[in-house]
Amino acid sequence: MEANHFDRPLIVSAGVVLRDGRVMICRRSPEVHNGFKWEFPGGKLEPGESPEDALKRELREELDIDVRVDRICDAVLYRYPGKAVLVLFYLCALEDGEPRPVECDAVAWTLPEDLPDFDFSGADAEFVKRLRERQQRFEC
Repeated sequence: MEANHFDRPLIVSAGVVLRDGRVMICRRSPEVHNGFKWEFPGGKLEPGESPEDALKRELREELDIDVRVDRICDAVLYRYPGKAVLVLFYLCALEDGEPRPVECDAVAWTLPEDLPDFDFSGADAEFVKRLRERQQRFEC
């Protein structure tokens, strides 16, 4: 039996970076899939890499920052056309650097209650929806 693209979801780590009561979000570059959509920064794991190490690496590459990865807040399995992803959302604290859009279009710090006002892509939109339904402020 041939495996299909939903048998093994792609594992992605995403950072919920908090500072002064605000959460950092990034807008995707226009030339990539879901361009101009907002997301929690992060990316795919490389072979042999833990989700936490992948997240630290991705935030260093994408935003030129170092973070402390605390605990997992949520996990969202989302099916995009042609692939499934399992996004692990981690609470993080900024340790060094000021985020700048190295591999994204823009960076914003917003209040958690304002997250539904942003146009998020797939799995990130589902995460924001879950937060709103639970009426939580990242105290997962």
